[in-house]
Amino acid sequence: MKMFYSVYSLSLLLGLICVIMVVTWSTCYGGGFAWDGTAKMFNWHPLCMVSWFVLYGNAILVYRLPFTWSSSKMLLKLVHAVLNFGALTLAVIGLLAAFGFHNKMHIPNLYSIHSWVGFTVVILFSLQWLLGFLSFLLPCAPLWLRVAYKDVHVFFGICFLTMTIAACLSGINEKLIFVLNAANSSAPYKDLPPEAYLANILGILLVCFFLSVAWMLYKREWKRPNPNTSVLSEATEPLLGEH
Repeated sequence: MKMFYSVYSLSLLLGLICVIMVVTWSTCYGGGFAWDGTAKMFNWHPLCMVSWFVLYGNAILVYRLPFTWSSSKMLLKLVHAVLNFGALTLAVIGLLAAFGFHNKMHIPNLYSIHSWVGFTVVILFSLQWLLGFLSFLLPCAPLWLRVAYKDVHVFFGICFLTMTIAACLSGINEKLIFVLNAANSSAPYKDLPPEAYLANILGILLVCFFLSVAWMLYKREWKRPNPNTSVLSEATEPLLGEH
């Protein structure tokens, strides 16, 4: 458990640092935040998306935390659902900020690989949350549905986390190219100015956060103990962090 808490503490620290770095980047180099259709409005996009990624990673780990093992399973399911809904809310706000800025500045939407991956994962993540709610939280959901959807829920939960880190990294790179290679830029991206250093380090730390979460999910000995060993019993407890 000492090793688990060490890795978990590291992941929390990395997530917090990533959010702070996005705020610093947007404040020091982007002029801050606003909701007026300008570039300050767009600054909400990277902040919300990175915060979504960090919160999503922590939502996945709910069942891995040893101090939750004695808690009610239904309570943990609700915590998992609420955290994921909070992450989804951040993602929607981030999309609204990006679309609002693009429409105000007459910039086309959804033309880059970053936007394709990001928009797709938000839509699929929304569907995943809805299906998880209907399958695992509603008392009327039949057992056969939980059994059938369990592995799908787990698989796509991990896939969406991977897609989210891909969207974050491509988004950081895309923003740096647009900002630093603009006609009025005094230091192009290839010269690696301080802003590029900050954003590149942010990307590396996001990868480290992703790897720490993936490691905690991979370690079987850190899985929540389950006294029920039958397939049907386990199928009623299908949230991602447990597997």
